[in-house]
Formats: sequence, structure tokens, C-alpha cells
Amino acid sequence: MASGNIAVLNALDTARTQWYHITAIVIAGMGFFTDAYDLFCISTVSKLLGRLYYYNPATNKPGKLPHTINNFVVGVALVGTITGQLVFGWLGDKLGRKKVYGVTLILMVICAICSGLSFGYSAKSVITTLCFFRFWLGFGIGGDYPLSATIMSEYANKKTRGAFIAAVFAMQGVGIIFAGLVSMALSSIFLSNYEGPNFQTNHVLSTEPEADYVWRIVLMLGALPALLTYYWRMKMPETGRALPALLTYYWRMKMPETGRYTAIIEGNAKKAAIDMGRVLDIEIQEDHDKLSQFKASNNYPLISREFFQRHGLHLIGTMSTWFLLDIAFYSQNLTQKDIFPTMGLTNKDVNVSALREMFETSRAMFVVALLGTFPGYWFTVYFIESMGRFYIQLIGFFMMSVFMLIMGIKYDYLKNEEHKWIFAALYGLTFFFANFGPNSTTFVLPAELFPTRLRSTCHALSAASGKAGAMIGAFVVQSYTLDGDIKKIKHTMIFLAFTNMLGFCCTFLVTETKGRSLEEISGEDGGQNETQMTNKQRVTLPEASWEG
Repeated sequence: MASGNIAVLNALDTARTQWYHITAIVIAGMGFFTDAYDLFCISTVSKLLGRLYYYNPATNKPGKLPHTINNFVVGVALVGTITGQLVFGWLGDKLGRKKVYGVTLILMVICAICSGLSFGYSAKSVITTLCFFRFWLGFGIGGDYPLSATIMSEYANKKTRGAFIAAVFAMQGVGIIFAGLVSMALSSIFLSNYEGPNFQTNHVLSTEPEADYVWRIVLMLGALPALLTYYWRMKMPETGRALPALLTYYWRMKMPETGRYTAIIEGNAKKAAIDMGRVLDIEIQEDHDKLSQFKASNNYPLISREFFQRHGLHLIGTMSTWFLLDIAFYSQNLTQKDIFPTMGLTNKDVNVSALREMFETSRAMFVVALLGTFPGYWFTVYFIESMGRFYIQLIGFFMMSVFMLIMGIKYDYLKNEEHKWIFAALYGLTFFFANFGPNSTTFVLPAELFPTRLRSTCHALSAASGKAGAMIGAFVVQSYTLDGDIKKIKHTMIFLAFTNMLGFCCTFLVTETKGRSLEEISGEDGGQNETQMTNKQRVTLPEASWEG
């Protein structure tokens, strides 16, 4: 049974691009803006926390977060994100995407504010409460991954679906830029009024007392975009659906449940036709009998022989590629301590005050995001419907591997002052091809490859696998190079080049999805299952255009 024979699915697949699609991108994308800001702003304030709460006069060095404490501060949000991805991904399939969508925002708003409050005065109490609230902040952030991707994929038409999902994820790049920009602006404002001497001049006064306000304001400002997003999501069209009493106490979103979930999972053909007819401004037939047959033929659980036969390789592919990517992606910071001073973006900690160090770190982060990270996201948005997800992911993994291999082999040569521009170019290009490559496509593909009843769960499993790789990259890999040994850094970069090539190979476990309906891709329409397609079929599909 072709999905084109079911009116509500056909209407979604063939709908022209409308203002509602753009609104959905902005609303879902602002969630990712918030996610990125909250996850990455901690990098701009972690050194400040060390100066404020862990200064030891006996060392004659600026205060620094102990390695274990630093791992907790940075990593606890990643643990929360993994947990949130799995929980909300499962709930998205069991209860519906809409019913749990607003909970993620509520968590982000509350926990972003409480992260800045961090009750108490001692280092132990401040760090403990900070880690507690950042875990739950990550929990809310994790939920946004599968829910935003699934909702966008199920609302979009088949010609521009990839670009729309990639545009939602690209807002992460904007969030990273704003994390650096806000930290830079606030530290600059406080510097203009309260700048202290550098550490060499005065060990105590180099840590400005007013700096304790700065990191709190930076973290608490993460609640602002979440509040705006919550307001916008509430303003989306009403459907009249009653929400559970627990949820109605604090939120009531007016965005209709996706037509695919209402029709295929709930089996409510009439409501799906009404909801999507209102959204698309057209009249849609109910097709109740066809949808009943459609639902019955795809009623299999995640842990089943039928799922494994249809989608087992796809799930292995999306989980492994995201896992391998994030090992490399979250390990790239290990070269920052060499490249930032070489480019004149930062000075040694003893030559600056606490606020000045925060300003320079934020500025360096902003420059890298603006010139390397940000363009890659939007190149993916622009080219994904012409090049396809498959090719973009292959090219991205391959180019990351090449650049990391060069840096690994020639690291001691590149870190010299006279070769700084080559070093900077290789570093920036690695970030560019990560985002014009697997960092974007690993988010898009799990939202398209799997059947409606398991789409959110499978995306959550893939994303959680990625965050597991991120933890390996952020803690295991970077801990190995913590002492700054050049030989260890070179070996690590070569290892990361190898992990990228493994990601390149694992990409062949997934298939091209551009230009086709979700039901055709997943095999829900009763046609040829994707796992039976040849590699030639994967990459010779019809071109999809931006025309709605």
C-alpha cells in the first residue's frame, strides 16, 4: 500500500512550503539554540570558577578546578542529556510528541536559573548544587533531540524535509556563537568597571570579587531563549486536545500532534485529517479503513525479529556513526591550549586577571564558532537536498580524517609561530567539515529511517550513543593528553583520524533518504524495504528541489 494512497500522508508529503513550516523550524530550532547555549557556556566560565573557589596561595598559580571537579562540572550535563534522550525519546512514541514537548522547556528554564543561583558560599556547596541543576538541565536538553527531530520530519514535505531538519539543528551553531558572545560582552562590561591587576602583580586582587556575579548571570541567561520558545510553542494553533492534569498545571501547548502520530499510532484518521487540514489550509479525506490496514501491517515492537530484519542495520549504522563522530568532535578541544595562544587569542593565565581570562576564552570560542563551526551547519542546510545525506556524511568523515591525520603527523611543526595560519586553517576546516558532514547528518538520518511508531525511540538511541562518544572524547581522550605531552597529542590526533575513517565505513550501513516519503523509506507502505537496496540505488535517487 503506497503512502500516496492515504490522503493525510500524501498531503504532508506534497504540501508546498508554507509559513507554518518556517514557524515550526524557528520554534524547534530555538530549542536547539537554548541547548547549545546551555551546554557550551560552561566552557567560558569553568576557568573563572577555578579562580574564584579553588585558589591555593601555596601553589603561586591562579586557582584551577581540580581535574575530577572539572569533569563533573562539564560532564554532568552530558550524563543528564543521555538520560533525557532515552526517557523523552521513549515517551515521544508512547504518549505522543506533543504531550512531552513542553516539559523539556520547563526543565531548561528552571534549571538554567537555578544553575546560576548555586546555593551556598563554600566551593563544595556551590559546585554540588551547580552539578545537580546542570544534570537536570541536560535531562531537558536531551529530550529536545528526538522530539524536535521527529516533529520536524513528520511535518515537513518530502522535497525539503532534510533541509528543514538540518535547519533546526543548525540553530545549535547560533547558540554556540551566542554562548561566546554573551560571555564576552558580560566580562567586557565588568572589566570596564572592575578590572583587577594580572596574577603576577597581585595574586589575590587578580580575581575580581565581582566576577562571582558574571558566571551566574551567564548561566541564568540560558533561561531566556527557553522562555521565549515556550511562549512561541504555546501560540501555535489549538487542536482542542485535552492534556493530562499534571501537565495542564504548568503548560498547555497549542501545536497539534503530528498527523503521522495521530493517524498511524493513535489510529484516529478523522482527527489527523482535521488537524493537518487546518495546518496546511486544505481539506483532507479521513481514509479510516486504509489507515487501519496501514497500522495493522506495521504493528511490531523495537525488540523483535521483524524490526531487526527491517531496520537492524540502519540502527547499528546511525548509532555507530554518531558515536564515532562525537569521540572526535568532543576531542578537538585538546589542541586549543596551543592554537589559541599561537593565534594571539589568549594569554597565559598568570599574565591576566580572572575576568580578562574569561573574556579572552570567550573571544577565542566566538571566533572559532563564527569562522569554522557556524558556516558548516548552513552549508549542510543548503546542499543536503541536492547532494544527499549519504554523500555529505561520507565527505565530512573523510575530510575530518585527513585534517586530523595531518595535524597528528605535523603537530610540533604546526604549533610554531611561523606556521600559525596553516594550523588555524586545519583546525577550522576540521570543525567546518564536521558540521558540513556527520555532525548534521547523524541528526537528520535517524529522524527519517525508522517507522513512525519507533521513530522517536530510535532517534533517542542514536543520539544517546553519540553523547556516550562525547563523554569518551571529553574525558578519556582529553585526560590522556592533559599533561600537554606533544607525543601523546600526536598519537591522539592519529587515533581520532582512525575513528573518523571507521565512521566513514559505518556510513554504508545507512541509506540515502532524500526525495522520498517517510513511509517509503521505512518500508511502512509495504514496498521494498530499505535494507534490501543496493548501494547504487542509495545514491541515484531523484533530485529534490527547494520548490514547495
